[in-house]
Amino acid sequence: MSTSTGGTPTIPRHMQRDRFAPVPETQAARDEPGFPTIRTAFGSTARLVTRYADVREVLGDAERFSNAGLPRLPTPDGPDGEDDVDPRAGNLLATDPPEHTRLRRLLTGEFTVKRIRRLEPRIAEIVDDHLDAMAAAGPPADLVSAFALPVPSLVICELLGVPYGDRDEFQGRAARQVDLSLPLEERGRVAVESRRYMGELVDRARAEPGDDMLGMLIREHGEEITRSELIGIASLLLIAGHETTANMLGLGTLALLRAPDQLALVRDEPGAVAPAVEELLRFLSVVHSGIPRTVRHDTTVGDEPVSAGDLLVLSLPAANRDPAAVDHPDDLDVTRAVAPHVAFGHGVHHCLGAPLARAEMAVAFPALLRRFPTLALGTPYEEIEFRSATVVHGLRALPVTW
Repeated sequence: MSTSTGGTPTIPRHMQRDRFAPVPETQAARDEPGFPTIRTAFGSTARLVTRYADVREVLGDAERFSNAGLPRLPTPDGPDGEDDVDPRAGNLLATDPPEHTRLRRLLTGEFTVKRIRRLEPRIAEIVDDHLDAMAAAGPPADLVSAFALPVPSLVICELLGVPYGDRDEFQGRAARQVDLSLPLEERGRVAVESRRYMGELVDRARAEPGDDMLGMLIREHGEEITRSELIGIASLLLIAGHETTANMLGLGTLALLRAPDQLALVRDEPGAVAPAVEELLRFLSVVHSGIPRTVRHDTTVGDEPVSAGDLLVLSLPAANRDPAAVDHPDDLDVTRAVAPHVAFGHGVHHCLGAPLARAEMAVAFPALLRRFPTLALGTPYEEIEFRSATVVHGLRALPVTW
């Protein structure tokens, strides 16, 4: 990442936030002609797409806009840096059809709404266990470390067959992998460490497949999927399965605490929970952009020309606050008719784990608010530190009391 003259990391424009919202400069780009040029975290230039219709157009057309071709993180030299696993293998985010289609087909059955509903009782148990621990410890508490992070971590660990005792280790690696303020070389080294760890898990699963997702893939599709692809799939799901939902739980709780009337609806009205989850997804948009797209050939987005080879960065938060798509988009309103959003992407790369994330939030938010009906911030709102320079927006901590 480039630095300012004072040595402070310069956060790419599409990742800059004003608390929950994109910075005004990014929001204003929706009303400007064309697509402004920005600098990415890799130092390359890209064009920033902010309008809802334009973002959906790019996300929905894998023929014209490719996910492949992104730069590879540098890895350390020497024996400790050797890595025999292709870092792109199995990464659904970095592949195009037909390869993407083949891999996604193998996983789709595990993330159907019907399958996720069968997991809901276990999700509820995990949520209740962590709420019990919070209640036993008493206030104050950091909601991020006590609840928002461990709940989705345990869920995805059980789903994938990752030992929960390894959570501190993989959470630390995941946090460093998505922290763009770190040198590229360090992030590359952590990526190698992560692939080695997942390689060990995959090898154990191949020797003795269990009832988890890795075991299922090996038993049912062992002839169709390589070791490198299994490692890539598991690595992606492990990071995406806890980083995104964890930050939604932390930021979402903060947003509701800032709107007590809406918090009460989520706490007391079962029918309000599902629309509230969708509104929080739209309002918070924790994933800044997803994978940038490369233009395959000269074409247009909306009425604007783009050229072959252009890199397009899609601002999901700006698109989700586009007045052309949503009335009063900068207001959090859990009672609104479900507004269209691209928080989970769109098209063939629409988030595979969306049903799981929705289920976790639909269980966790009302359970938390019912268990602690007097939940309140433990520090002034102005002092809460938001995470910057990370692929997934979130909070460093959320002090609460009750």
